[in-house]
Amino acid sequence: MSVRSAMFELARPALFTFDPERAHRFALNALKALPHGRPAKADGPLSIEVAGLTFPNPVGVAAGFDKDAEVPDALLSLGFGFTEVGSITPLPQAGNAKPRLFRLVEDRAVINRMGFNNSGAASALIRLRKRAGRADRDGGIVGINIGANKDSQDRIADYAVMAELMAPFADYLAVNVSSPNTPGLRALQDPAALRELIDAVSHARGKAGGRVPPIFLKVAPDLEAGDIDAIARIAIDKRLGALIVSNTTISRPDLRSSFAEETGGLSGAPLRRLALQRLRNFRAATGGEVPLVGVGGISSAEDAWERIRAGASLVQLYSALVYRGPGLGGEIALGLERLMKRDGFATIAEAVGSE
Repeated sequence: MSVRSAMFELARPALFTFDPERAHRFALNALKALPHGRPAKADGPLSIEVAGLTFPNPVGVAAGFDKDAEVPDALLSLGFGFTEVGSITPLPQAGNAKPRLFRLVEDRAVINRMGFNNSGAASALIRLRKRAGRADRDGGIVGINIGANKDSQDRIADYAVMAELMAPFADYLAVNVSSPNTPGLRALQDPAALRELIDAVSHARGKAGGRVPPIFLKVAPDLEAGDIDAIARIAIDKRLGALIVSNTTISRPDLRSSFAEETGGLSGAPLRRLALQRLRNFRAATGGEVPLVGVGGISSAEDAWERIRAGASLVQLYSALVYRGPGLGGEIALGLERLMKRDGFATIAEAVGSE
């Protein structure tokens, strides 16, 4: 256990006396205040290239932790290979009514119905521009997860606007059409709507000039076989940079917590089996032609290794950080290097899809 993790274990009982949103704000403020180390270097055995980007290691922070791009460099300095900020929408929005975030401690899980609460594009751009202009910035892969406002009359236009605004500051753009907490949003996973959406984002991301970041598409775990095949064909046809598999689930496996019946998206340990199966489904449907990012229920190096062997080039964490603390990313990266050597792989890329 790392020093950071040991300190978190001591602090967790006190943190868990706070409402989950207050505890989350405390964590963000702590990350802002702490001195930052240097991000991982992209020259070791865990380094992997995905969509033309070189990731120092395959372990990242999922969208939702740093909604407003407040602490990307602090997260990178904790040993993560990349981080994904957002979801960010064109206009600020308060999200759904509180309470909307629940710890299911007995299940090592979280249910949220946040509803894309964020400070909006203009606020995030202040921080992203400042970050881009810093001479002492150490780099690191930062994706920007973009969304649409709940009351938008044209959600595809919202995504296009966000792509144009955020492209100059994003290593990749993550298109989130899979949150269960914005009514009607998941309908954009339907083939005709999805093609129109990706075309709009692809066109808009180049308007600002400069480099054109790849597009990652974040999908739901609650998909039927036909949906998976259709999305896989579109991802191949449109040459997406990656598919992020998956978002939270509206299903409810056996849960022990008294919060089990709360509405919203379930994440954490109970999602592991479903998210792993969907990753395997998408690996089969794409034939390995589109890189995959494994998300959902990953809380150890063994979990991450299982996802990589099943076809994920990258993995992401969020809910596990609630229970294991900020040192978990670095611990998983070290564990992956050990597992990789144990199983006879010289690089992490060799292990992708090797099961």
